[in-house]
Amino acid sequence: MNPIAESELIINDRGAVYHINCRPEEIADTIIIVGDPGRVKEVSKYFDNIEYENQHREFIVHTGFIGHKRLTCLSTGIGPDNIDIVLNELDALVNIDFETRTIKENLTTLKIIRFGTSGSLQKDIPVDSLVASTFGLGLDNLMHYYRRETNEVELQLLQAFNIHTQLESNKIYPYIQMAGIQLLKHFTHPYHQGITVTCPGFYGPQGRILRLRLGHPLLIDQLTSFRFGNHQITNFEMETSAIYGLGKLLGHQCLSLNAIIANRITKDFSKDSNLAVENLIKQSLQIITDSKI
Repeated sequence: MNPIAESELIINDRGAVYHINCRPEEIADTIIIVGDPGRVKEVSKYFDNIEYENQHREFIVHTGFIGHKRLTCLSTGIGPDNIDIVLNELDALVNIDFETRTIKENLTTLKIIRFGTSGSLQKDIPVDSLVASTFGLGLDNLMHYYRRETNEVELQLLQAFNIHTQLESNKIYPYIQMAGIQLLKHFTHPYHQGITVTCPGFYGPQGRILRLRLGHPLLIDQLTSFRFGNHQITNFEMETSAIYGLGKLLGHQCLSLNAIIANRITKDFSKDSNLAVENLIKQSLQIITDSKI
């Protein structure tokens, strides 16, 4: 096997992968990713001890223990483009030999769990509630740069969604990927479960109007009204589909957990979004450690 070129996998002088600035021994097999760099310390304050911490650009990493459970918390910044960096570099840390620059014969499966914030698209999913994403449905274009795999359920959901929204006629080509079932099964009540839509922006792509007219003024209504069997769209944000898409291709178990801080149907916004996020962190860490994920 030919070594991976230095231009393709950038390893810095201390033997760490370039963007997230970690060496293989500095990350755990269970990784919590958060968008906001400031949220890393809000997760790691529950660690019994922190053995490693570092920052490079928006990527802050803390690795430590809760009891005997080793965890890494890593910030990604906002958007699918940053997820492309983080997922590929995390995979490289466990599945590429940095000495020989070759793919390892025995591959490691990471457990990657997002703690994020999101907007609800259903009246009955109020602010301050929690959502576990069954599928990530991408309105971004990241996964079109990779050869993808789609199972029958995903294909049927995507076809129904395209018929319902007609987005492809406007040059938007959605994709969909299922959550890691081994993780999702642990996050039932009080978590709502449903499809999470990932948008490539915060304003126009999520139907917000400031000074610019929308190219898709009916998008919010179309997302809210979509149904396929027992499936509905519960919420939207800016990372989940990329996490699920890349995670599946790379062989990792991925799950997105979100605190709802806005309801786009009732027009409510959380009175204390920090408390909502704190609740997400505490409940989710408890499940992760109790269930030995």
